[in-house]
Amino acid sequence: MALPLRRRLPVLPLLLLAAGGLRAAERSSSSSAMEELATEKEAEESHRQDSVSLLTFILLLTLTILTIWLFKHRRVRFLHETGLAMIYGLIVGVILRYGTPSTSGRDKPISCSQEDRLFTTLLVNVSGKFFEYTLKGEISPGKIHNVEQNDMLRKVTFDPEVFFNILLPPIIFHAGYSLKKRHFFRNLGSILAYAFLGTAVSCFIIGNLMYGVVKLMKLVGQLSDKFYYTDCLLFGAIISATDPVTVLAIFNELHADVDLYALLFGESVLNDAVAIVLSSSIVAYQPTGENTHAFDAAAFFKSVGVFLGIFSGSFMMGAVTGVVTALISKFTKLHCFPLLETALFFLMSWSTFLLAEACGFTGVVAVLFCGITQAHYTYNNLSVESRSRTKQLFEVLHFLAENFIFSYMGLALFTFQKHIFSPVFIIGAFIAIFLGRAAHIYPLSFLLNLGRRHKISWNFQHMMMFSGLRGAMAFALAIRDTATYSHQMMFSTTLLIVFFTVWIVGGGTTPMLSWLNIRVVQQ
Repeated sequence: MALPLRRRLPVLPLLLLAAGGLRAAERSSSSSAMEELATEKEAEESHRQDSVSLLTFILLLTLTILTIWLFKHRRVRFLHETGLAMIYGLIVGVILRYGTPSTSGRDKPISCSQEDRLFTTLLVNVSGKFFEYTLKGEISPGKIHNVEQNDMLRKVTFDPEVFFNILLPPIIFHAGYSLKKRHFFRNLGSILAYAFLGTAVSCFIIGNLMYGVVKLMKLVGQLSDKFYYTDCLLFGAIISATDPVTVLAIFNELHADVDLYALLFGESVLNDAVAIVLSSSIVAYQPTGENTHAFDAAAFFKSVGVFLGIFSGSFMMGAVTGVVTALISKFTKLHCFPLLETALFFLMSWSTFLLAEACGFTGVVAVLFCGITQAHYTYNNLSVESRSRTKQLFEVLHFLAENFIFSYMGLALFTFQKHIFSPVFIIGAFIAIFLGRAAHIYPLSFLLNLGRRHKISWNFQHMMMFSGLRGAMAFALAIRDTATYSHQMMFSTTLLIVFFTVWIVGGGTTPMLSWLNIRVVQQ
């Protein structure tokens, strides 16, 4: 029996809805397949660009090594490998910034009529959510070229955490592990005074002088954004991190005076640790009340407590890890398997850095004292083969990581997108670091000579003054935070200071040794 008409009518809309649903499902399935295909292509292209950027740095290091060999073969000392790495980085940065051609397919303007035949909307995937935009208007080739070029520059811009978690640990550990214990501990009191008291003095002198420079810039209308006193102190802490790698390498080649070498090496090693903890303490300084940038005694003492807590905690963590490794190597028979022994030594040493960072301490301090402890205790428990392997392993890692960082410094001058170069700030910074270094070296040397049996002579003091290079640590601290106007200006200025000191001071080390009549043993 047939159903009444009024009961058969709703069937038609249901059939239409079903048909529409099928068509919608087909469109959705087709759209999903296209999105997956586009995502795969983007991932493949991103992987290719990442490989190209990494290959660029490897080729830079290869070229640097070959040039170093040529320089050593010819006994050329006016430029160290770190300076070479920076020059090659600069060249590649110029090529990436100004010499990257746009693809021929994108040189033509894209009009709406052409695009309508392909797609009418643009789907953007943001964290798994798709946003739809209608395509309209014409894009000029210049804009497309700039977008493409900026994307390429971003590919060679590394996350600052890569420096701290991957590149810095082998550099700092090697500094502690390769320590010449006898000369280091013989000058330990002077080294601690230069590293702790001297770095603090340098930081506050530079910070106060730069605050005066900032006030001057505001008066003459050359400062368009806020620049607080704590920013100036932070810059003082960052730029107080010395890295006389060039000078020490030349000292080592020429066999310069061992006490001078120990003073410079010990100061630079501990100075890096002090600078990074000091910068963390300044960041932790947060006054309470209405005026958040006025002096607050409670906040000041809290920052001092943070400094002491972070430094002592990091020191304990590094020393304990070194002792644990020494006990494992002593009371087990790992020396029967040198490969396993070396692998465990490497992992325990590197994990010290990451453990300290995970616990809220400073990995640089922890891995430094871990290296010193390992050299003092663990090294004697290792097999002969593992002793040679560990020294060579960390020496190679230190060499590659350091030259990688200096290559990237040269690259960053042109690839970093937010440089702020202020001539007044830059000139003021150069004057401030000179005065800060002088106030650091000469008064402390005078006080130390009152209690030293072997006096720090004037020519040693002048050489220490001259050897205050800025390098990897200052760069790493400056690039870690470039979010604000003031920090971008600080980073750009730090980069120029590093360039100047590495090229000029590094190249002038040998003539300065001769001029100061410091004893060297030519090979």
